[in-house]
Amino acid sequence: RFPFTETEDQNQAIVDVIDDIGSGRPMDRLICGDVGFGKTEVALRAAFVAAMNGVQVAVVVPTTLLALQHFSTFRERFAGLPIRVAQLSRFVSAKNAEITRGELRDGSLDIVVGTHALLGKSVEFSNLGLLVVDEEQHFGVAQKEQLKRLKANVHILTLTATPIPRTLQMALSGVREMSIIATAPVDRLAVRTFVLPFDPVVVREAVMRERHRGGQVFYVCPRVADLGRVERRLKDLVPDLKIAKAHGQMSPGDLEDVMTEFFERKFDILLCTQIVESGLDIPSVNTMIIHRADMFGLAQLYQLRGRIGRSKTRAYCYLTVPPGRILTTAAQKRLEVMQTLDTLGAGFTLASYDLDIRGAGNLLGDEQSGHIKEVGVELYQHMLEEAVASARGDDDAPGEAGWSPQISIGAPVLIPERYVPDLSVRLGLYRRLSGLVDASDIDSFAAELIDRFGPLPDEVENLLRVIAIKQFCRNAGIEKIDAGPKGAVIGFRDNRFGNPAGLIGFIQRETANTKLRPDHSLFYRGDWYDPHQRISGVMTIVEELAQLAAA
Repeated sequence: RFPFTETEDQNQAIVDVIDDIGSGRPMDRLICGDVGFGKTEVALRAAFVAAMNGVQVAVVVPTTLLALQHFSTFRERFAGLPIRVAQLSRFVSAKNAEITRGELRDGSLDIVVGTHALLGKSVEFSNLGLLVVDEEQHFGVAQKEQLKRLKANVHILTLTATPIPRTLQMALSGVREMSIIATAPVDRLAVRTFVLPFDPVVVREAVMRERHRGGQVFYVCPRVADLGRVERRLKDLVPDLKIAKAHGQMSPGDLEDVMTEFFERKFDILLCTQIVESGLDIPSVNTMIIHRADMFGLAQLYQLRGRIGRSKTRAYCYLTVPPGRILTTAAQKRLEVMQTLDTLGAGFTLASYDLDIRGAGNLLGDEQSGHIKEVGVELYQHMLEEAVASARGDDDAPGEAGWSPQISIGAPVLIPERYVPDLSVRLGLYRRLSGLVDASDIDSFAAELIDRFGPLPDEVENLLRVIAIKQFCRNAGIEKIDAGPKGAVIGFRDNRFGNPAGLIGFIQRETANTKLRPDHSLFYRGDWYDPHQRISGVMTIVEELAQLAAA
């Protein structure tokens, strides 16, 4: 029934989801796949498995247009099967909506597709088993928690091309499972993207070229108030073409009629707001012009661009800005990123960039973005790993693998602002630093820094050496080091050392400089008034202790 060939990543995502459903515990999986890469097919397969096993499926989407499209897709795919599908949105009359709610209560309806209407208190399910959330970046935290309250042990499948920073952080840190669909469908071409000041000649040329190759055009405005003015201008530029308007303030019947007629190619241009942003699939539309692109967010622009180029035809996207206007730094950066990310499958890259820029938000609260301030990043990550492992019934894991040595050396260890001025880039570098595990990783990271930003300042050299020291400490079971001008105090994890005989031999060899204290910590005498000497001295000791522990 699927009219295309599944990609490798798509097949893997389908296997992951079906395994989760059969695992005996509630699924909470994020499918991160680029626009047009086949996320809906994964949801269709999951819904089929759930419905055929006798549980109800709810598919929640952000817009009425997307609800209508998904309803049509699900109904067509499951035609002839014992699966009943209905929709619940403002396109549905009050009478039919009441019938649908009744069928959900008595269990005679298998799959319901809807907007926020599904979150209302009047909607009750007989046996909800799977919840699919499409375009999750459009829902707030409160709405998502409301979704989960539909049933405590419900399977949750979230689909998005550009997860918000909080969601991406949850997936990267293991709070949620994640499948990435990065393989483009066969014969799919990347969308060509142009950022330019508004120019009537370019707009006319773009629209007429699309018309001559038999296609249609989306012309997107940021506000409903702009539509009238832009429509008058378009009628002057291309008087022979038919223009339709679509926006969220239209009545459901009118909006449905316009979209149906546009889909049937009765119009050449759809002049609209970002109501077309979410999940619409009209293969004949392969040119998009975005009016005042500086007023849209990064994920919005990316989702809008994803509405075109959904067939084998090359698509073109024009991001227009007012001529002569100086854009804000953030708007300029967004447009630069859009022009840079013109390869297929760039959605995950864009979301990672968004996470760097805006921060991960609060995983325990409502903030969907923002950087961690009250708790250090490392402690925060450690607390998170412990909580995740505990929730998975794996309580020993963070205790063994997630601990981090405390090292105090009395020397500045940081990436200074004068070396990397951009805050977002610095935060990205810090996150990468936390993942370095061996000397070769550290060396290649240092080489990259020198290549990108110039010679390493003392603070960065200190930082890289402290990371190397930390790795030796973990290998040696050293929990804490306090180093100063006159030496270092070394504390062992749980007051134990992996090779007691080797430690005694070390103390006997270094008898003039070492002393075992009553609290089982080791004091090493040094003459380290220079911070560089201090770091080198500590490095030598912990490297030797790590070798002893391994032996």
